[in-house]
Amino acid sequence: MQAFHWQDFQIQQITTTMMYGQILHHQGREEDLINLNVGGIQHKVERCVLLRFPNTRVGQLIQCCSDAAILELCDDYSPAEQEYYFDRSPQVFLCVLNFYRTGHFHALEELCVFYFSQEIEYWGICELDLEACCLDWFLERKQNACGRSGGASSEDISVVSSDLWRFEGTWCSETRKLMWQTLEDPSHSKCSKGVAVVSVLVILTSIVAMCIHSMPKFRHATDREHSVLDSLEVICILFFSVEFVLRVVAAPRPWSFLGSPLNMIDIASILPFYVTLAFESLDEDDGEENQSLVNMGKMVQVLRLMRAFRVLKLARHSEGMRAFGETLKNCHSEVGLLILFINIGVSFFSTFIYYTEKEEALSKLSSIPVCWWWAIVSMTTVGYGDVYPQTVAGRIVATLCILCGLLVTSLPITVIMNTFSKYFERNALRRCLSEAKP
Repeated sequence: MQAFHWQDFQIQQITTTMMYGQILHHQGREEDLINLNVGGIQHKVERCVLLRFPNTRVGQLIQCCSDAAILELCDDYSPAEQEYYFDRSPQVFLCVLNFYRTGHFHALEELCVFYFSQEIEYWGICELDLEACCLDWFLERKQNACGRSGGASSEDISVVSSDLWRFEGTWCSETRKLMWQTLEDPSHSKCSKGVAVVSVLVILTSIVAMCIHSMPKFRHATDREHSVLDSLEVICILFFSVEFVLRVVAAPRPWSFLGSPLNMIDIASILPFYVTLAFESLDEDDGEENQSLVNMGKMVQVLRLMRAFRVLKLARHSEGMRAFGETLKNCHSEVGLLILFINIGVSFFSTFIYYTEKEEALSKLSSIPVCWWWAIVSMTTVGYGDVYPQTVAGRIVATLCILCGLLVTSLPITVIMNTFSKYFERNALRRCLSEAKP
């Protein structure tokens, strides 16, 4: 089978349109025909057809009374042949010409939306004149490309260069600018890539050390004396601290920099270590056992739990985690709606299941608070099976609960997943645009 060539198909389209313009529309007198040459392709169009839209470029052109006015609207003009020349895309002009002849405007899906928009703007046609079948996808693709549908991420590494102008006129501007690009933009240089790799390795090392430290064998061994794991944790925290201080010093706007989500995660992963260290030193100084020390010990345990925030530090180097956070921020209304639906369903079905099971002696659904756990597990389709209804009426309620849970969780998920995928589409477009720049 012979291979399909898109260029041959385009030439065939153009040739067909030329024949349509020159034969089917060559019914009027010769002086009533307007000769248009667009990108080397000649078109003969009746004057009355072009005057259907007098406010467009060609409509204004044929109403001009002088050669000077004509040359303001076209690239060249031949008075002898009465031909107007335009150095524009002949492919897009086919859509424009079809608009003049039929009054219906359609877009070419294979073209870039910005390129198509610029071309039709030249001809004086608004993109809102597109037919409904083309307008929806055209505007959606244009919004996705611009990044307006989800909003540009303020933490995206690809937009670090947009803050470089803020260093102008500040102290040690060149040094701080270099530090900022090295720490925030891994694509800036080999050194910045090395810093990013080392940072990721330290984060992973800290997480692995925290997991090993939780094992009974190592936990009992390290409770008596400092071990290699304790020293490793100290080294990781010192690295995080130095990295964070350098980021603050190099930031063009330190105070707003501290308020960003990623930097709040950095603070939450570093600060508990120093607070725990301070509490433990106070505990060693005061040997008396009292309630305040007991409470302090509980506080230390809570602060140790906050070491889990170190996992979130990977968001600085992971596009997937940044996409997840950006999706939650942009879809907060959908996430809130999902939580609201689940809460309503839990309250509704926990009450129903309680009144259908309270008379059953073997049933563990003995109170509405206990039924909350069952309703949450059932609506989210987890289904542990630790608590389940015993009566026929209770199983009917359970079936309705599961079906409603499937419906409630699936409705907002589609919007959230679309926003998640659009984040990657916007970043891919940014990378293409940045690579295209000289």
